[in-house]
Amino acid sequence: MTTTNTPPAEWAPHAAVWIGYPSHPELWLEDLDDARDEVAAFARAVHADGRGEQVVLVAADAEAAADARTRAPFAQVVVEPFGDIWLRDTAPILGGDGKARDFGFNGWGGKYDLPGDDDIGARLARHRGLTILPCDWILEGGAIDGDGTGLVVTTEQCLLNPNRNPRLSKAEIEHRLAADLGLTRVLWLGNGLLNDHTDGHVDNLARFVAPNRLAVPRAAENDPNWQVYQDAAIRARAMGIDVVEVPSPGRVLRDEEVVPASYMNFYIGNAAVVVPIYGSEYDDAGVAAIRALFPDREVVGLRADAILTGGGSFHCISQQIPA
Repeated sequence: MTTTNTPPAEWAPHAAVWIGYPSHPELWLEDLDDARDEVAAFARAVHADGRGEQVVLVAADAEAAADARTRAPFAQVVVEPFGDIWLRDTAPILGGDGKARDFGFNGWGGKYDLPGDDDIGARLARHRGLTILPCDWILEGGAIDGDGTGLVVTTEQCLLNPNRNPRLSKAEIEHRLAADLGLTRVLWLGNGLLNDHTDGHVDNLARFVAPNRLAVPRAAENDPNWQVYQDAAIRARAMGIDVVEVPSPGRVLRDEEVVPASYMNFYIGNAAVVVPIYGSEYDDAGVAAIRALFPDREVVGLRADAILTGGGSFHCISQQIPA
């Protein structure tokens, strides 16, 4: 059931999108330049030569802002101090009423406590003149994904994690999702991807692509997450949700460690759907499968290896502003 506070589905029209711009050399080290290139390419695809949406690059300081203007001259650049670029989790979530829900943020369960991340959401909302509705519990945008009808998917690993809201029961979290975001039906998946430091954000695992239609990865050979994908599909189908399978990138390594690479971290823009790719042999198949789900949009695959060194990809660094 849709209410005025239910966030529109991501495929609904956007007025703009906030995208975090890599700003801190001490966080990105030798990956900084490549990460900036990848973010600028993502922004360019979303802007789509003016056919897409307004791109607002959020830079933490004057140096990063100047760099952003050079690499992405089509974008609006806003300077607001932050800890890191994962605006899906730290920017506000806008409801259908256009008001900004500003949730608490605790550094993904206290793992990464960086100055500016706890209040960047309110500052971005004020910058656009939005009405701010404070919500007094911890919730990251990447932990939920909705289809615009009041149906939402999340993971038990994240939303029930004692490092987020230890005094809230499952029923109380469901109540707050309904009260604050109009999300009245909750599909609870189990765990997220291996080595995902967000404690299993669902936007790396399963995404709505139409009302009541959920995309879930299909495991490649030697995929470390095959049981996670299988369990997600079983739970979704048991709730009566149409499941469509998309090839996974398989086992992706960096410095001999499995990283949480996923095609599910795509961003749905007005003109384009941008899919992160990683140099996997399954990249073409993954992009093709997502292209088939969005026949009215251009679907492009762009490398996101450097961004992934920080732990996420295109969806993680962006937060749409509904029209």
